[in-house]
Amino acid sequence: MAEIVLGLWTTHGPQLSTTPEEWMLRVKADRARRHWYKGQTYAFEALVEMRRGENLAERASLEGRTLSHAACQAAIRRTAEIWKAVDPDVCVIFGNDQRELMLPALQPAFTVYHGETFWNGPLPEERAATLPPGIVEAEWANRTPERTEYPALPELAAGLIERGIEDGWDFTASNQWPDHPSPHHHVGTPHAFAYILRRVMEDRAVPVLPIITNTFFPPNQPRPWRCFALGELVGRVLSEWDRDARVAVIGSGGMSHFVIDEGFDHALIDAIGNRDADWLRGIDPALMKDGTSELLNWVSASGCLFGTGLSGELIDYVPCYRTEAGSGTAQGFIAWT
Repeated sequence: MAEIVLGLWTTHGPQLSTTPEEWMLRVKADRARRHWYKGQTYAFEALVEMRRGENLAERASLEGRTLSHAACQAAIRRTAEIWKAVDPDVCVIFGNDQRELMLPALQPAFTVYHGETFWNGPLPEERAATLPPGIVEAEWANRTPERTEYPALPELAAGLIERGIEDGWDFTASNQWPDHPSPHHHVGTPHAFAYILRRVMEDRAVPVLPIITNTFFPPNQPRPWRCFALGELVGRVLSEWDRDARVAVIGSGGMSHFVIDEGFDHALIDAIGNRDADWLRGIDPALMKDGTSELLNWVSASGCLFGTGLSGELIDYVPCYRTEAGSGTAQGFIAWT
């Protein structure tokens, strides 16, 4: 029978795969937009004034960014070491899509991939040119240098879809990655999954079941309680899977961004450590906006992993500030074995 032997919660964003100097390429966009912070939206300058007492300018200095970057790279190495030491046979990844595969014309809340294989590869030059500064520089971490086919888990996916229908879930089912014509900014595997293949598995991929949640885009973003229930459903399906397989379960995304909220991040980390399902289910959806919404993937992974005998600890939490307004991405890494 299948057994869950590893649980990972990890961030995947571009700051993990760009230099401290390249982080600043995103500041122009930071200044131009309104940001969600603690359930409300603010202009950049309002956040600078609001957070003036937090000493964020120093933490966003080149010295501060360099220290944060080094801590992140150490945490990534440790996460990859744990993966390699446990050596799972297969993997379930809860991730999200950012207009890579799913476009506004058809935007499912939950998609289960049930194809035999999926693929990734280099981004053609004309498509790379459409990516914003500070994003394109991180593409090396999300792409293989040549087209690569990855094994999927169609049998497990079919079981999840079937059990889901019986339990009141109406999943969108996909058996191949949507391929949009140029100049669409993406081909291949969404970065929430590709980062895991490249930087956690270090290109030695095991068969993967990708579960895609629309965390980012209104109007059909699932609620935290529903994401936790998704994880519970996956846990039940794995417990019934008649295959001798050692399974890893991964929540990919987060933490708070594009404005960092350390208090919220620490509360969520504590809830995972304490197996506090009620706290995770009850998160105010107003706090799950912008990139912070990717933490819904952590909630789903928790729903799956809380029912196991696994335990572990925080590898590291690194708030990576790039401005005095608090913009940037908080990085987090947790492993249960």
